[in-house]
Amino acid sequence: MKKMAVYAVVAALTLFAVQVFAADIKIGVSFSDFETERWPVEAELMEKLAKEQGAEVIVQAANHDAKIQNDQISNMILQGVDVIIIIAEDGAAAAAAVDEAAQDNIPVIAYDRLVKSDKLAAYISFDNVEVGRTQARGVLKVVDKGKFIMLGGSPTDNNAVLFRKGQMEVVQPLVDSGQITIVGDQWVENWQPANATQLMENMLTAVNNDVDAVIASNDGTALGALQALKAQGLAGKVPISGQDATAAGCKSIVEDELTMTVFKDVRLLTPMAIDMAVKLAKGEKIEGLQEFTLAELTLDDNLVGTVPCKFLKVVEIDKGNVYEEIVKSGFQSYDDIYKDIPEDQRPPKL
Repeated sequence: MKKMAVYAVVAALTLFAVQVFAADIKIGVSFSDFETERWPVEAELMEKLAKEQGAEVIVQAANHDAKIQNDQISNMILQGVDVIIIIAEDGAAAAAAVDEAAQDNIPVIAYDRLVKSDKLAAYISFDNVEVGRTQARGVLKVVDKGKFIMLGGSPTDNNAVLFRKGQMEVVQPLVDSGQITIVGDQWVENWQPANATQLMENMLTAVNNDVDAVIASNDGTALGALQALKAQGLAGKVPISGQDATAAGCKSIVEDELTMTVFKDVRLLTPMAIDMAVKLAKGEKIEGLQEFTLAELTLDDNLVGTVPCKFLKVVEIDKGNVYEEIVKSGFQSYDDIYKDIPEDQRPPKL
């Protein structure tokens, strides 16, 4: 009987220890901004998923300021976080924050945007070069010759560089053959739609509205560019690409303005990040990572070292499959996408 009582006490203490350990896990999450439509959604999901595993999440957003982001990460380190997840405003500047965390043996996960440091515990994202290829192919399905405008993302975001690499892998052979002429090429600071609008206005003026297609790098910049196209009566006539399958982007697709977007199912990425963070906090090994050199990831041969990575697949979305892939999967709501489409022209509501 005494043995049974001892076993019961030991079991209770073990359970208590496990519960306390889980509750003691603190995950710092540093976002570049909350203007980008997807980030607040993913922040909320991270908090929910972490809570389910007994962990606490400290979330901060840097309002597109790389220095503020590094300062916020330093503060997280002082607060005693066990793991840090970074959505970098500037992948080069954030390397200093990763180095600081490494000095305190705090593992760092770069989430969807690379931080240019070989001290990362992991970099998880989507196949960003394939994102660019998919955007270019989506536009070329509609128009495969003529005068093209390239609208890149934020120059401080390494993903923007990789998107452009994929885009040009598809477009450059047609440029070389003379089938396509690039008449405008700009990068959108901070990915802000208003900046994209202004850049597109300037480029349209420079070519006297003589443009056949636009390869834009995400939904926000594409929708900003569409404002300028619409003002010149070109929306729906000039194909334009996007990315992220945002509600606004998908709505624009069914309204025949945005041509296509690229679906990156963040419902897979966010749980992966939290699961990794909890495992790292417990000192457990992360399975399924593949080493890539920083030179490969950044297209910069001056950078040395390797980073453990995991990349998820992407899906091309256009008017033909937005209902099946986006609505039926629950990624965006039926009402958000089809609310301005006449009822007799909508697919059946689920």
